[in-house]
Amino acid sequence: MSAGGSASTTRHLVKVTLDEASIGRSNPDVEHERSVAIYDLLEENYFLPTGHDDGPFELILAIVDKRLVFDIRRPNGTPIIAYHLSLTPLRRVVKDYFMICDSYYQAIKTASPNQIEAIDMGRRATHNEGSELLMERLRGKIDLDADTARRLFTLICVLHWKG
Repeated sequence: MSAGGSASTTRHLVKVTLDEASIGRSNPDVEHERSVAIYDLLEENYFLPTGHDDGPFELILAIVDKRLVFDIRRPNGTPIIAYHLSLTPLRRVVKDYFMICDSYYQAIKTASPNQIEAIDMGRRATHNEGSELLMERLRGKIDLDADTARRLFTLICVLHWKG
């Protein structure tokens, strides 16, 4: 990265908002997890809608007709583009991820360190699978690096979490 900033320094999200009308609010625990997921995503990300190399960008996430809507805007609110992503292909991996997370939190209470480590490896592998699937589903629409896809997948999981 060159001094004074390069084009890549503008290829990121500076704001992520959840559409309360379609996603709604939840209990304090879930709201906290959503806030943490958004914070982590904003802390470091690479996000570039295809054909738009002059960010930064704002992302509004909504759910419309069982589709996750990526409403991408300029920081001043000017719309750029919106993508509707079917959640169906992600359902299995999100469900698997939650099951493994439940096993992990139960194991922490009683299992041996080796058992906990094995479950955690499965948790990370499932998280990676979800991130890769998300990148694949967004290919040709939004360019993400692997770390940004992981953080975005975490946020999508938190949107499904009931607490």
